[in-house]
Amino acid sequence: MSKALFLSPIDGKPGKPGQVYYPLTTKTLAQPVPESHELLIKITATALNHRDVFLRQHLYPGITFDVPLGADGTGTVVGAGDAAQKHWIGKRVVLNPGAGWKDSPDGPEDPKGYRILGGTKVYNNGTMQEYVAIEEAEVEEAPAHLSDAEAAALPLTGLTAWRALVVKAGERNTGTGAAVLLTGIGGGVALMALRFAVARGADVFVTSSSGEKIRRAVELGAKGGVSYREEGWEKKLLGLLPEGKSAFDAIVDGAGGDMVDKAVKLLKAGGVLSVYGMTVAPQMPFSMRAVLKNIDVKGSTMGSRKEFTEMLEFVKTHKIHPVVSRVLQAELDDLPAIDGLFQDMKDGTQFGKLVLELGKSAGSKL
Repeated sequence: MSKALFLSPIDGKPGKPGQVYYPLTTKTLAQPVPESHELLIKITATALNHRDVFLRQHLYPGITFDVPLGADGTGTVVGAGDAAQKHWIGKRVVLNPGAGWKDSPDGPEDPKGYRILGGTKVYNNGTMQEYVAIEEAEVEEAPAHLSDAEAAALPLTGLTAWRALVVKAGERNTGTGAAVLLTGIGGGVALMALRFAVARGADVFVTSSSGEKIRRAVELGAKGGVSYREEGWEKKLLGLLPEGKSAFDAIVDGAGGDMVDKAVKLLKAGGVLSVYGMTVAPQMPFSMRAVLKNIDVKGSTMGSRKEFTEMLEFVKTHKIHPVVSRVLQAELDDLPAIDGLFQDMKDGTQFGKLVLELGKSAGSKL
């Protein structure tokens, strides 16, 4: 048997988007039997993403109560289908968080689009369950230097950060000697982008409303940062740039809002604003000033299977550790404890990823 975590409707029916917060429920399912090219993975750790909270608030497309939650996960391969490679058995692996996108630089090749694991109708699987059966083409061996919690923290945010920073902002704008701005430091994607940019030799700067988060980012390799709540923070940020630099080469942003107007002041001519989210507002006006400065604004969402492999190879080569804010050690039926982990995400108090480790004694650790 296999326990799994699901959303539960209230009074047997869906709620209104943004006005509901679906409760969690644990179900006991039959242990999956791997078919043909599938592997059976015993999940040891899984991690939360903002999309999990959005699902509970009915603010994410395709929500369903019939698919386990979770897009991030690591575990040990304990079985294989008839046509799957048997060398996987016994290996610790991480799951590619999506499907339908092989290697196109432009976007998913599948006519149905990109499908992310967990909680929706488009992908009938999720990582918040004790056992997962998944195509062997969708797993990679976990980096040996990472703990289970760190490996579980890596897939979705690592892939998103890699594409936004390296693929979309560009290697030239985010490598040795480049000046890179990461907005809203503290979230999983921004912190992975920080890890990648520092390892690539860039001078990285950050913004946050929290001085403590800026301080911790500096401990991780950022050159400095400012509070975006300060009046004239853009001028202050430019004053932090190293000698010989008068503007940023790239901005990697998850907020949106008036970021194009800010980018006009902060970026070099021809600089890149790579946008992977819009938490401030669902629209971002484009100005004539940005046109005259030849600024490129590039949207970036998740990444391809090829980029997932490239990201993992970079992590292995540079021995990069994802930043983990809290690890909860609990079983999937410990709903009050898991609800607390969701509340951390909902409140935005975390600095890094929130991880659930399965099969260990109850308790939590940093």
